[in-house]
Amino acid sequence: MATNDRLICLTGATGYIGGRLLPLLEDRAVRLRCLTRRPESLQDRAASTTQIAQGDVLDPASLKTALQGVDTAYYLVHSMGTAGDFEKNDRQGAENFAAAARENGVRRIIYLGGLGDPARDLSAHLSSRQEVGRILRESGAQVIEFRASIVIGSGSLSFELIRALVERLPVMICPRWVSTRAQPIAVEDVLAYLLAALDLADDRSRVFEIGGPDQVSYGDIMREYARQRGLRRLMISVPVLTPYLSSLWLGLVTPVYARTGRKLVESLRNPTVVRDRAALETFAVRPRGLSEAIRRALVHEDREFAETRWSDALSAGREPPQWGGKRFGTRLVDSRTIDVDVPAEAAFAPIQRIGGEVGWYYGNWLWRARGFLDLLAGGVGMRRGRRDPVNLQVGDPLDFWRVEQCEPPQRLRLHAEMRLPGRAWQEFEVSPQPGGSKIRQTAIFDPLGLAGVAYWYALYPIHQFVFAGLVKGIAREARRRGAAG
Repeated sequence: MATNDRLICLTGATGYIGGRLLPLLEDRAVRLRCLTRRPESLQDRAASTTQIAQGDVLDPASLKTALQGVDTAYYLVHSMGTAGDFEKNDRQGAENFAAAARENGVRRIIYLGGLGDPARDLSAHLSSRQEVGRILRESGAQVIEFRASIVIGSGSLSFELIRALVERLPVMICPRWVSTRAQPIAVEDVLAYLLAALDLADDRSRVFEIGGPDQVSYGDIMREYARQRGLRRLMISVPVLTPYLSSLWLGLVTPVYARTGRKLVESLRNPTVVRDRAALETFAVRPRGLSEAIRRALVHEDREFAETRWSDALSAGREPPQWGGKRFGTRLVDSRTIDVDVPAEAAFAPIQRIGGEVGWYYGNWLWRARGFLDLLAGGVGMRRGRRDPVNLQVGDPLDFWRVEQCEPPQRLRLHAEMRLPGRAWQEFEVSPQPGGSKIRQTAIFDPLGLAGVAYWYALYPIHQFVFAGLVKGIAREARRRGAAG
């Protein structure tokens, strides 16, 4: 049967890997069905040709329907971010999925697990990852299991941890696990393997260990990241730091929740290197090295945000994050919304006129003061104004900003050209909703080292009332224009 004629089921489409795999599968024009607990979370992501089935691997009844007619299934589900017993949940979910696959005659299951020598004392996390693969093989379907080490990509959990440590700490106290060997792999190469498994001619169940060409320590990865970001970092090794203390430390300086950090740190004591080269012999994928993988991850950060984020995954056991001074990769984000009872065109009109003679709808003296300080520092200040009082084009100067994206009546994105210890953007979005529109204002800052982080948090209290006043002022002007017709 040709690949395009088979029905493919993708689980974990709201997660980090699954979210990136989804558009790649759609580009191949396969018959695709996504299994998700919350179908609404995929409405704006999935193509119209993609089926969306509501289901949960912990609900056996939902799987019976979701896997009907499926030839190949991607199993990209895990529970490490949940508050409960993640090993028990992963085991139960795999058993339910294996039973439903057996009942529906699923021919092939493609699964992404974790590297680690099963003959050694594996952490609970890595042991659970490999146990899931064994359970899936009991379904009777052919199981293609890929085992990976650290996935390097903007938004991946391991990479976010490493990045946050390097960005925030000029001096790092490094516990023993920092010297543990790993074989990182770029997220693009993981996706290439997952796609290649669709066309594998072999009908046997196989376990493939995948990784890039470099065997390095976590410390080596941190040093390479610091080099590419232009940061000087001092790393001091200490003989012991318990997983519990390490998790609290990670919770303070990284975006990783303390409970997730503890589970992750316990895994970092295990070397995760490729011992079997079968993947290189079976597939045409040739993974890139560490330096290139980090470089590509940083380039992706310049595309609004990373395509998917570990913190957005519904498997993290919480609602999608409400932004408020939170950290996404290297970027700090502060966002707020307000509802207005006018159509999107009227809501966007004051946004399109912002700056210049019109001003910023609230605290104009503060904006002028910031511009004056920028002039004193040798920056552009506020004196440039804007080219046209109504219309904006990409590339236009706007006070001390420049227009990076303008899509009326939906989005205006500005890039700051003032002198800063980092890079800054401001984005305005308007989305229609019943009875009117929603306006969202977002401030985004990519700090350079500790000085950049200190700058952000020093101004954070001011941002709270300046940006809140800005959004309320835009809403007030939008309502006035709407009432005036």
